[in-house]
Amino acid sequence: MTKYERQQALRLGVNIDHVATLRNARGGALPDPVRAAMAAQGAGADGITAHLREDRRHIRDADIEAILKAIEIPLNFEMAATDEMQEIALRHRPHAACIVPERREERTTEGGLEVAADQNRLADFIGPLGEAGCRVSLFIAPDPAQVEAAYRIGAPVIELHTGAYCDFDADGDSVSRDAEFTRLQEAAIQADDLGLEVHMGHGLTYRNVAPIAALPQVKELNIGHFLIGEAVFVGLPAAMAEMRRLMEEARSQ
Repeated sequence: MTKYERQQALRLGVNIDHVATLRNARGGALPDPVRAAMAAQGAGADGITAHLREDRRHIRDADIEAILKAIEIPLNFEMAATDEMQEIALRHRPHAACIVPERREERTTEGGLEVAADQNRLADFIGPLGEAGCRVSLFIAPDPAQVEAAYRIGAPVIELHTGAYCDFDADGDSVSRDAEFTRLQEAAIQADDLGLEVHMGHGLTYRNVAPIAALPQVKELNIGHFLIGEAVFVGLPAAMAEMRRLMEEARSQ
């Protein structure tokens, strides 16, 4: 692969939260999310994503420490903008800290972070993380005001929430899906023009990943639930290999 091809390659981050979900459903230590992180690394993942929620419903504090010790690729530490999570991130200093909205009653992350209406607090919150060497990213909806606000407070990376696009696709609502894709595309262009690095994630599958992967502004996709579910049937390396194939095929076109 040439230097240019490496620069253009689309990275795949693998979220291993739901290995921990399965472990916690039964109790005990198995299946081990650290083993999943190492398996993903061995299968060529460019990074590992893990979300330490306030209620510790899947990933636990000890998992974060163990994953950081075990892997050689970057950890993307998903976290709410709370004092507790900031302290944990500053103690561990992961490669990346992705700030996400969080509500106890949600099954999974719903919607994007409200940056535009909370700029001062979030600017103060991410400052120490950046100073500690964490590459801060903000998980936001594809909304021009949110992209602009992320830029204003100094976040170097945004991750655009693809959940609505994926839900419309799963429901067979092609009109709404295409409209949401346009929003994602326009937000990616806006962010790239501002000098922000663009990631995308949430709900991506074999069926819907190609249009997202084809967007040239996008540098990284973070995919978890689908890959872990598919791994039940074919194994994680095979699930990742097919996702990577679809990503690279889309990118090459």
